[in-house]
Amino acid sequence: MALNILVAPQDRNLILTGYTGPNQPALANLIADRLKMPFINVDAQIEARAGLPIEEIRQMYGETRLKTLEAQAIEEAALRRSALMQINGRTLLNANHLPRMQETGPVICLVAALDAVLRRLHLTLGARYHDPQERAQALGYLQREWAIRKHAGVLELDTTYLTPEAIIDAVVARWRATLLD
Repeated sequence: MALNILVAPQDRNLILTGYTGPNQPALANLIADRLKMPFINVDAQIEARAGLPIEEIRQMYGETRLKTLEAQAIEEAALRRSALMQINGRTLLNANHLPRMQETGPVICLVAALDAVLRRLHLTLGARYHDPQERAQALGYLQREWAIRKHAGVLELDTTYLTPEAIIDAVVARWRATLLD
């Protein structure tokens, strides 16, 4: 794999994926602020373009329409430079999106132990967490999101025992290390 051969180190993007809890977009935004990079949430762009949440796009228009919207968003994102992008693992695994984004910068997958993620979900979902169907949906989403981990060139960062500030520090350190490679 030819990682970042076409993009100068100072122009590389940082692609965050994975799932550690419901506050991940806010955390990604803080990381972007720390690195003084623009933040691009690809899921939010897809939802804004369609005027619907991703799950509703899938339910109303089907997987094919969603993949078309994802492909458009990825192509636009791949043209950006020096940006932090949050892209879900499921999107990266479609078509050639992962290699395309790896050409622009490193892909860091944030992970956490299952019980840590469940605890974070419990704190966020409250009573909905006790609904077995809600939990099953969350676990299914988590499995799909973390499938990206087994692909070559994807850097993994375990956030199980890290505070939000420590996660930011760890991502920034990993990012800076990739600039030296």
